[in-house]
Amino acid sequence: MTESTLLEKPQPPADYECCDSACTPCVWDHYYAALKAWRIQQAELKAQQQDS
Repeated sequence: MTESTLLEKPQPPADYECCDSACTPCVWDHYYAALKAWRIQQAELKAQQQDS
């Protein structure tokens, strides 16, 4: 992993942030993409710690 900013775990959208109108992209799409990036970064950090 290259030197990069440590991502904060994303918070799911609040109830009022999704309008249930099938928007593309939905606030949930953004949340799940951010959550995936955070999980990947966490796995990479864990792997680095185990290699040390």
